[in-house]
Amino acid sequence: MLMEKIERTFIEEEMEQSYINYAMSVIRGRAIPDVRDGLKPVQRRILYGIHELGLTPGKPHKKAARIVGEVMGKFHPHGNEAIYEAMVNMAQSFSYRYPLVDGQGNFGSIDGDSPAAMRYTEARLAPVATEFLRELGEKTVDWMPNFDDSLEEPIVLPARVPNLLMNGAWGISVGMTTQIPSHNLGELINGTIYLMDNPHASLKEIMAHIPGPDFATGGLIMGREGIEEMYRTGHGKFTVRGKAT
Repeated sequence: MLMEKIERTFIEEEMEQSYINYAMSVIRGRAIPDVRDGLKPVQRRILYGIHELGLTPGKPHKKAARIVGEVMGKFHPHGNEAIYEAMVNMAQSFSYRYPLVDGQGNFGSIDGDSPAAMRYTEARLAPVATEFLRELGEKTVDWMPNFDDSLEEPIVLPARVPNLLMNGAWGISVGMTTQIPSHNLGELINGTIYLMDNPHASLKEIMAHIPGPDFATGGLIMGREGIEEMYRTGHGKFTVRGKAT
């Protein structure tokens, strides 16, 4: 026998709660990177999919279409073009300070040239990406079922590098946006070690080790006030000047 249950509620309350649920779903599921590994879900699934194919830095590259199919069929059924675009982005040295994918073929240019179709390009993990996956089998992170409950995937990757600051992050979501610049990995490590030894260190002391962002495209940051404001409050702006030759 079917049981019918009717709950009375105010439409304002229901719309408010539904909007919050929708916003959180978008934030966690697509738009904003996770602070623990600095990755959005599609980026995390691409790295995990390449890892599952055994495409480590010492192995031959594999067709990008094969990788996209692996990721879409097992972990991210949201369209092959979106997956390929994210993978291309992770392979571009002008987009990522430390590329996580080692691409072979035409992956676009800084001048805006489009990458070749996925049937022509090839890819494998970049060396630094192995530091995201090295400890996967050591019960370092929690796992969750994939979209059809046929497999499991890691909720986050056990990254051994501070990727959120190393490569930066950007995303636009429902009522929320973030844009974190990239930094030099050596400076981040030095700053992290100093902060571990001196947990009450001041911003000035930390900035002696991490003086500011380090962009993939280079450039000169004009002035330090915006950098200090960004580190102090989470909001700031500064001017980057390029050099023409």
